[in-house]
Amino acid sequence: MSTVTISTLRVGRRRDRPVTADARPPVSWTVDAEPGWVQSAARLRLDGERIAELEGEGCVLVAWPFEPLQGRRVHTLELQVVGADGSASDWSAPVTFSVVRRTEPWTAPSIGLAHPDRPAQPVYLRREFDVEPTVVAATLDATAHGVYQVAIDGVDVDDHVLKPGWTSYRHRLALESTDVSALLRPGRRQALTVRVAGGWFTERYGFGSSARRVYGDQPAVSIELRLEHSDGRVETVRSDERWRASSVVELESSGLYAGETRDARRHQEGWDAPGFDDGVWEPVAVVPLPPSLAVEALDVEPVRRIEERPPLAVLTTPSGATVLDFGQNLVGRVRFTVEGQRGATVTLRHAEVLEQGELCVRALRAAESIDRFTLAGRGPEVMEPEFTFHGFRYVEVSGWPGELRPEAFRAVVLHTDLDRTGGFGCSDHRLERLHDNVVWSLRGNAVGLPTDCPQRDERMGWTGDAQVFAPAAASLFGVDAFLASWLDDLALEQGDRAGLVPTIIPDVLGELSDVAAAGWGDAATVVPTVLHERYGDVALLRRCLPSMRAWVDRAHREAGPSRLWETGFQYGDWLDPTASRPDKAAADPGLVATAYLYRSTRLLADAYRAVAEAEPGGAGERDREDLVAAQGGYAALAEEVRQAFRHAYLTPAGRLMSDAPTAYALTLAFGLVDDEPTVRRLGERLAFLLRARGYRMATGFLGTPVVLDALLDSGRSAAAEQLLLQDACPSWLYPVTMGATTMWERWDSMLPDGSINPSGMTSFNHYALGSVADVLHRRVGGLAPAAPGYRRVRIRPWLVSALDHARVHQETPYGRAAVSWRRSGGSVTVVAELPAGVTASVELPDRPAFEAGSGRHEWVVDEPRSSTQAPALGVDADLADLADRPGVCALVSRRLAGADPELGREFDEFVRWVPGRTLRAELAAVSPPPELVASLDAELRALTAPAS
Repeated sequence: MSTVTISTLRVGRRRDRPVTADARPPVSWTVDAEPGWVQSAARLRLDGERIAELEGEGCVLVAWPFEPLQGRRVHTLELQVVGADGSASDWSAPVTFSVVRRTEPWTAPSIGLAHPDRPAQPVYLRREFDVEPTVVAATLDATAHGVYQVAIDGVDVDDHVLKPGWTSYRHRLALESTDVSALLRPGRRQALTVRVAGGWFTERYGFGSSARRVYGDQPAVSIELRLEHSDGRVETVRSDERWRASSVVELESSGLYAGETRDARRHQEGWDAPGFDDGVWEPVAVVPLPPSLAVEALDVEPVRRIEERPPLAVLTTPSGATVLDFGQNLVGRVRFTVEGQRGATVTLRHAEVLEQGELCVRALRAAESIDRFTLAGRGPEVMEPEFTFHGFRYVEVSGWPGELRPEAFRAVVLHTDLDRTGGFGCSDHRLERLHDNVVWSLRGNAVGLPTDCPQRDERMGWTGDAQVFAPAAASLFGVDAFLASWLDDLALEQGDRAGLVPTIIPDVLGELSDVAAAGWGDAATVVPTVLHERYGDVALLRRCLPSMRAWVDRAHREAGPSRLWETGFQYGDWLDPTASRPDKAAADPGLVATAYLYRSTRLLADAYRAVAEAEPGGAGERDREDLVAAQGGYAALAEEVRQAFRHAYLTPAGRLMSDAPTAYALTLAFGLVDDEPTVRRLGERLAFLLRARGYRMATGFLGTPVVLDALLDSGRSAAAEQLLLQDACPSWLYPVTMGATTMWERWDSMLPDGSINPSGMTSFNHYALGSVADVLHRRVGGLAPAAPGYRRVRIRPWLVSALDHARVHQETPYGRAAVSWRRSGGSVTVVAELPAGVTASVELPDRPAFEAGSGRHEWVVDEPRSSTQAPALGVDADLADLADRPGVCALVSRRLAGADPELGREFDEFVRWVPGRTLRAELAAVSPPPELVASLDAELRALTAPAS
């Protein structure tokens, strides 16, 4: 008999706390067991009484086996598992979870200022209520057009920030439900107060003069407090005309882009306590919510204060300004403690980078990102904004009374409270820093929803960014509930547009967003696929099928009967570094769009198959037949697109009509060709094009996520290694050499001379190019899902020759899986750890593929380093031979730029590292000084000399 114990038991999808809004929440668990143990059955016990018997190995998002849960209840759940060998675990410790689901419609009206004197005016609201001695429990439900916090007798009801977040306000509002029983004082009168600001609801969206308030001018809140009595009575305190409002409060103004202005002199002592005289406050405006607007509790983690960081340095700029350097580009705000005279104002101005030693605010565009605090002068005062956030590393402080002490400041990091689930490390500290940068960019762009950037006048849910980054996000954090909620908004916005997916979700750009763009609209098919692949969530996949199908059908209407999508506007391979404009990439936009048309059609067919296979028999047989029929139809349609693509874009010589790296990368990675000779020729051409640029990046948002996979799967691992480890601009590692602590929007957001890219679109916290993190996990670490939810994994480490070791771990739905490898002499030791219930396909370079089960495994791979001692190369060597030596292209570029920046730029623009020409001959075209050529020759020979 095996020994087995329950490790985790989870109800629903939300990971931060055991709360669900689902009447039939899925249940998941993991176990600790001996290698090879297999579950054959499980028992769930609800509230210590009802027991459900489950057969089989299922333990991930298992369908709720009891009757639907009623709202506003607390339950316990216990688990016992049985193995195929007859072993059984003890019953797990009870998991207590709350159900926040409402069964009755939401009817509480919204309340706010009756007579505002300016747009987006913050408001404080209050009302007193009596708590009878018989009250035994209380639940607070609230939502807002804006952002808010509720307090009872001055104590905030929870630790959420910027709640209830940003949803598609035209269609739904998120309902926050909180058990506030512990804050009630039966037999006493209490005060219920709300602080409200505009947040996303009143923000101005758009660019330049087109910016406008899309949703509304004023914030408002809708609230209901349910008091449950011991005799079964339910008493309700809700938003109505009995509330009072004031705009004469310490929060004078608040905006996500502008920042906050607070005046502590305006604080009204006792306003949030019972007994306060609110006669000077005004009646509220009471407005019923539209009947068509859904108000619903969401199973998603809230935004919270995650950590605090002290400043690492206090800088004095050339102009004499005082700037705090927090050492990390982060998202949140600054809290500080100050003591000064009444009326003194402290101003904080935020930015991500310095330019010429001063705060660089140009990249923020119209976002002021300034917080102002006027002191009350009553001793030490703690100041922190409440309803805004900034993207920053540096903060300029002005108006500080007396000596500025760095210990008085803390940066408060904010983001959706996601669980960290994956990690990576290796022997190259640059790759580790790159990985950390991706993590920080995900954290900064997960404030309520997946955004493009967190600092400038944008911060929107661009679908293209989310689509390319979803696999990396799922490798790093538990983003299943987070992205699933965003997909619900995507489907709602899409429903108004005949299947078209706006380029941002929620949509606030109108006509600018109302375009059918390949790679952006494909978020509708790619993100659900990723969530199914990484979390085994077939129920979510089924829920997304109508949205997936609507997008694919719309894309086919755009393409027409030719099956080639060559019409209309396309973003294409956005921000291709070789292009003169972001939307003028080298890869033909029609080829790119058609490649995505094939991919999404194929993903839709696969989704239908996955859902059909998960359907039970019996009453669901007709439904399954429909699913199978749809799968076959879209699979055939995908093949039509594939054949049209090959006929239109693939030449008999094995090249593409659009001879650009992204074209080859998409063709290979999406499986548009599958015969080995053609795959090999396309891979050779992709490697040739990349070497011609000195192994610098030549791909944008759509090509970058797949270029390494395309190289590796076509047998070009040496080129893939050169590309990954390149640190000249543009490359993944170039920002690391420039001190970046997050991912950049552009490969050259900061130029080699330290100046900021002059474009009006430059962000230092954009995760799209950080999609490489998923490659670090899957390929370098060697751990990838091979079946939904990691039920089966693929262990295939890419033994990068420049690395001595690498490691990756993943908290899969079945438990922790890990792979590591380390070189020693002429061999590499690979270690894998797999949780119970997981099997692996193992692919090592010195043997045929084989299978492995749960437990710890160790294999020694015979892979001696190359014994060939290649000769040292200087400026008289062939350009292609030089380019294939690690570090050569970067060295040449830096030495030329160091001698003369203009000479370096000119050389980089025209040089092609292809066979048949020497570096000396190529250098002659830019006429560097002879001594520079001689010095470069010596450095190259030293760099390429055989290792001793």
